[in-house]
Amino acid sequence: MREALEGSQAIARAVALCEPDVVAAYPITPQTHIVENLSELVAQGDLHTEFVSVESEFSAASVVLGAAATGARAYTATASQGTLLMAEVLFNIAGMRLPLVMTVANRAVSAPLSIWNDHADSMAVRDSGWIQLHATSNQEAVDTTIQAFRITQETELPVMVCMDGFILTHTMEPIDLPDRMAVRDWLPPMAFSRSLDPERPLSLGMLVSPDYFPEIRHSHHAAMQQALAVIEEVDTSFHSRFGRAAGGLLTVEGDPEAKVGILAMGSTVGTLRAGMAHYVEAGPARLITLRSFRPFPAEALREAVEGLDCLIVIDRAISPGLGGVLGTEVAAVLSQSARPPHILNHALGLGGRDIPETVYVDLLDAGRDPDAPRFSVFDADMTKLAPEDR
Repeated sequence: MREALEGSQAIARAVALCEPDVVAAYPITPQTHIVENLSELVAQGDLHTEFVSVESEFSAASVVLGAAATGARAYTATASQGTLLMAEVLFNIAGMRLPLVMTVANRAVSAPLSIWNDHADSMAVRDSGWIQLHATSNQEAVDTTIQAFRITQETELPVMVCMDGFILTHTMEPIDLPDRMAVRDWLPPMAFSRSLDPERPLSLGMLVSPDYFPEIRHSHHAAMQQALAVIEEVDTSFHSRFGRAAGGLLTVEGDPEAKVGILAMGSTVGTLRAGMAHYVEAGPARLITLRSFRPFPAEALREAVEGLDCLIVIDRAISPGLGGVLGTEVAAVLSQSARPPHILNHALGLGGRDIPETVYVDLLDAGRDPDAPRFSVFDADMTKLAPEDR
């Protein structure tokens, strides 16, 4: 049933449809409304869960770690500095291969202090071993959240659902929430093969000597690679049951014959779609939406860029001293292609800077500039900031 919901409220309702056994809650802007709405659902009797109000994000992650280890379906949410405070536990959760779901309401990381959106927080923990899926809209965030509970069970890897803070979390959209019984039928009962049980003692996350540590890390990497197929299969199954897909690993739209492509993640994709529709005179482009950032769909991306002369990669986070995080990884992946496109990497919207629809025109203009640098940061007027600018 479609109804107008704030993004955070919609996520809370989606989580409730999945009937988690444990929810660990700690507020941080712009994620706070998610756990507030979950607490309201608990108070109203619409969600039966162990709702644990904790004293920090570190504690929130620790609570869901313990819950997942016992075989409980667990959920938490965070943003920005909270993600970094969780970092130690996030590595433990992933290393122990615990199935659970967390929403990250993406927000810039200080200093300087910013409460607005970019992807610095989830990018900072990209190597922790979590699956990371990015949503372009609130409907995608809802559908991805529901899918995440199934993906995490099938892979025994934790799943991070990333949605842009404020741009999505605080925006009202018409949302189609699936029926509770339909979700219950589609989502298998929670099962974890290595759950802690006094009748079957075992250890999780114990000390490992150098004789075995490399093999464990390799097995984690292999599991992430195998998760690529699971993410696509779950999205296909969801589409079959509920009539819509959430983007699989990546999607390609626009002119298939275009020689210029633009790759982006998150809500920026909506802005680019609008720009493509409104500024046809700027020229054709192929728009590639990356949904799965981890595991990275290298083969799917190589197929998506075939025939392109230039690929413009949009970043919402940078690695100071190198450039865009996503752009650098894309360049590394495509360097193995037989005919890789020329790659230009632009950082947009850092710290929540507004991105207008005209960015589509500006990006294509920059792509035609033979002297364009490999990486640049754009300001509010979409002009390139030189490194010496202050």
